[in-house]
Amino acid sequence: MSQAAVWTLPNTLTLARIILSPVIALLPFIEGYFPKLVAFVVFIAAAVSDVYDGRLARERRQITDLGKMLDPLADKLLLLATLVPIYWITRERVLEYGIPWWGSLPLWVALVLVGREFLVTLLRYLAKRRGVVIAAAGAGKLKTIVQDIFIGATIGWFAWKDMRTAFGWQRGWLGEYWEQFHGGVVAVTLAIAVLLTVYSMLVYLYRYRSVFRSAPQSASGDGP
Repeated sequence: MSQAAVWTLPNTLTLARIILSPVIALLPFIEGYFPKLVAFVVFIAAAVSDVYDGRLARERRQITDLGKMLDPLADKLLLLATLVPIYWITRERVLEYGIPWWGSLPLWVALVLVGREFLVTLLRYLAKRRGVVIAAAGAGKLKTIVQDIFIGATIGWFAWKDMRTAFGWQRGWLGEYWEQFHGGVVAVTLAIAVLLTVYSMLVYLYRYRSVFRSAPQSASGDGP
C-alpha cells in the first residue's frame, strides 16, 4: 500500500488527536484562564474528530490497518490526557476547582472510566482471535457522549473559575447562576458517565461471555 493510501484524511485526523493529547494534558496546569480555554477548544476539536474519522473512513472506503491500530490508541490517550489533569487539579486544588457535590474526582471513578476501555479492548482482542466481531453497543456510544460532555465541561469549569477571579465576577446574580448551572452539569454528567460506564461494560461482558469459553481459531481461520 502506498504512503498516500495509508495517510488518508481519517488517519490524519486520528494522528492529530494523538499529537494533541499531551497538549490537552499540560494546558490545564498553566495558571490563568486562557490556557484552560485553549485546552477546552482543543478537546472539543479532538472529540469531534473522534466522531468523524471513523465515519469518513467508512464513507470513503478508506479503512486501513493503520487506522484500526491508531484509533483505539488515540481514544485511550485522549481519555488519559484529560482524566489525569482533572484528577490532579481537583485533588490538589479542591477549594479552587473542586467539582460540586463530588469535591475532587475520586480515584476509583478515574480507574473505572479508564479500566473499562482497557477491558473492552481486551474483550475485542479475544473475540477477534475467535472470529467474533464486537460491534459498538448503544450504551457504549451514549457513555462516550456523556463522558466527553463531562470532560469538556470540567475543563471549561477550570477556565470559568479563573475567569471569575480575573474579571471580578464573584458577585452578581448572573455569575452565581452560571456557577450553579455549570457546576451542576459537571457533577451530573460525571455521575451519569460512571453509571453508563459500568452498565455498558456489563452489557459487553454478558453479550459476549461465550468469548471467554470458546477456543481461538487457527491461523487459517478454521475453527477446531
